[in-house]
Amino acid sequence: MRLKGKSALITGSARGIGKAFAEAYAREGATVAIADIDLAAAEATAQAIGSAAYAVRLDVTDQSSIEAAVKAVEEKTGGLDVLINNAAIFDLAPIVEITRASYEKLLAVNVAGTLFTLQAAARSMIARGQGGRIINMASQAGRRGEPLVAVYCATKAAVISLTQSAGLDLIKHRINVNGIAPGVVDSDMWDQVDALFAKYENRPKGEKKRLVGEGVPYGRMGKPEDLAGMAVFLASDEAEYIVAQTYNVDGGQWMS
Repeated sequence: MRLKGKSALITGSARGIGKAFAEAYAREGATVAIADIDLAAAEATAQAIGSAAYAVRLDVTDQSSIEAAVKAVEEKTGGLDVLINNAAIFDLAPIVEITRASYEKLLAVNVAGTLFTLQAAARSMIARGQGGRIINMASQAGRRGEPLVAVYCATKAAVISLTQSAGLDLIKHRINVNGIAPGVVDSDMWDQVDALFAKYENRPKGEKKRLVGEGVPYGRMGKPEDLAGMAVFLASDEAEYIVAQTYNVDGGQWMS
């Protein structure tokens, strides 16, 4: 029960990695807002988790939606202790085929969505005066470039940089900002990734996913549950002295 009595907001948590985080937080004693643009899916996830979870609609590209979600948490639990910026989208294309629409959409969700949700949470935590934890989901893609994944890699590099800057700025308020950089994780998003690689690399569907899984030193792709331990740790009192760091949880794919 390392998070007993804590109130958490997890973006994009109706499914996948965010859902695994919400389940782990509930087991550790937290009350969790399942925040997602798909309210029906968020409600289903909250119901499956039980009384420790509740659904909140959140579109991270809409400032009024961000502020309403934070306010809903304040009204429900009395204040926000932990934010996980998990909502993200993916696209890929060769450099000469990247569209401005794809670029702007990825930046709006992955970078601006992270920044302005973090900002709203920080303002709430500062006003309450009890500190807090903010965890940003980066990626191994933010550690280096890839031929077909320029924009997504850039967005996740930006998340790592934002984590550093926000961490240094907010620690004076006792708000610890840190990040998690997963490797390849078997989730709904990776099914989309595999389909895009199949298109651009002329592969049968499923082959890219199989190959990247075989390439992980641990021996398989990650599962959402593999990341939950780090998410719990960074929100706990055990991580009090950790500031502005991004941790690789990737089965050994990247060392930094």
